[in-house]
Order: sequence, then structure tokens, then C-alpha cells
Amino acid sequence: MSRISQTFSELKQNGRKALVAYIVNGDPTREATLPAMHKMVEQGVDIIELGVPFSDPMAEGPVIQKGHERALEHHVSLTDTMAVVAEFRKTNQSTPVLLMGYANPVERMGYSVFADKAEAAGVDGLLTVDLPLEELTDLKRELDSRDIDNIFLLAPTTRVERARDIAANASGFLYYVSLKGVTGAGHLDVDSVKQKLTEFGALTELPMCVGFGIKDATSAKSVAVLADGVVIGSVLVDAMGKAQGQTPDQIAEAVGAIISDIRQALDSL
Repeated sequence: MSRISQTFSELKQNGRKALVAYIVNGDPTREATLPAMHKMVEQGVDIIELGVPFSDPMAEGPVIQKGHERALEHHVSLTDTMAVVAEFRKTNQSTPVLLMGYANPVERMGYSVFADKAEAAGVDGLLTVDLPLEELTDLKRELDSRDIDNIFLLAPTTRVERARDIAANASGFLYYVSLKGVTGAGHLDVDSVKQKLTEFGALTELPMCVGFGIKDATSAKSVAVLADGVVIGSVLVDAMGKAQGQTPDQIAEAVGAIISDIRQALDSL
């Protein structure tokens, strides 16, 4: 059983909801990422989603785009991102870490080389935003052979037939994008989320987490009632950007304060 599956199994046994948190590696500085990861876990994050900086993050809203830009100013790469995971693993062997990014850096490295390095670093999953199911066969084979979970997105516009195919090829969990558009945009429609999760939940036994539009304890709690977990990102990246110029520990504290409030809200369910 993968670390991700084990985490969801334990959370379910304890009647708790998963808190998945996203930050961009190297944002706002290289030195800020590792302390932030440890602080996230300390404050109650169950799964870390580590963004791989990319020059054209098309699925991201302005907040996360700026996070990518800040990281790229320090020339942070996919290799650097896996190195941070390896450092994290020196003191944390239990918290799942998945990489979230775009296909180009993985393709340039080569699927087999990427999978080898990811496994060695202690990466648990991969979510490639712009790689459709039909083009994933070779990468999926490499990931499967190393027990690295293949995380997929589902959207409000995803047809049931398409969702069935995606669920059949996914592992770990499914990430439901609650809004049409980019990260950090729009208003969360809880009724719509409930309808789509009911539709998609009938197709799979994989846990389902909801992201996009979750910005505080109130929105997290309203969605967690319906899902197995929530994903937060833009609010954390925004806090890290605003803390630019402060020490790595101060940046980590800014992130931790947000997570603490959301964790308490989820645990009150």
C-alpha cells in the first residue's frame, strides 16, 4: 500500500478528513521550502503537494503564477524539487509528498529517469496538469512499476464516461476541481460540488479531494462535509509571497497559522 493510500485509510478509520496543501518549491526562496513543509505537517497537513516551477503554468491563477515566477528567479528545477523531497525524507518518512506540475520537465528528463529519481527521493505521487489520459500510457507504466501514485484531475465539465476512464487509471486519490477556470478564481458553489461528487463517487472507491476556491476554515469545512479531503494552495502561496524578505522560519510560521485554522475546522466535523 502506498503512503497516500495508507494515509487515507488511517484518516477514514479515525473519522477525519484529509488536508492536502500545495506550495511551489523555491518560492519565495530556495531556503523557505523545507521549513514550510515541516511546519505544514506540524500544523496538521496530511499530504504535501509540491509544485514544480514552470514558465507557463496555464492552469494557475495570478497568485500561483507569481509563485512560479519567484521560484524561477532562483532557477529552481524539477531535479531541485526532488532533492527537497529527499531532504524532507531524512526526518519524515510518513507524510506523503506528491509533485504537481506540467508535462514538459518530466518529458525532458525522460519518464524512466524521472521515475527512478522520484522513487529514490521518496516521492509518492505525480499530478501532471496538462498530460491527457490518452498520452499517459508510457509514464503510467513507469510510475506503476515503482508504486508512485498517478493523480488525476476531474472538473465540473468532465463527462461521466470520461470520469470512469480517468478513475480506472488513477491511484491514490482523485482531485476534483470545484470551479471552472484557474486556481484561486471564482466563488465556491457547494451544491454543485455535492452533485458532481455524487456522480463521480459512484464510479470509484478512490478517495476524492476537492480543491480550487477553498481559502479559509469556513470554505474548507463546507466542502469537507462532502469529500474525503480538501486541497488548499493559493492562500498559502499568497502568504508566502507576502512574507518575502522574511526568514525561512518566519515564512513557515505564516503558512502554519493558516493551516492551523483550517485543520481545526476540519477536525470539528
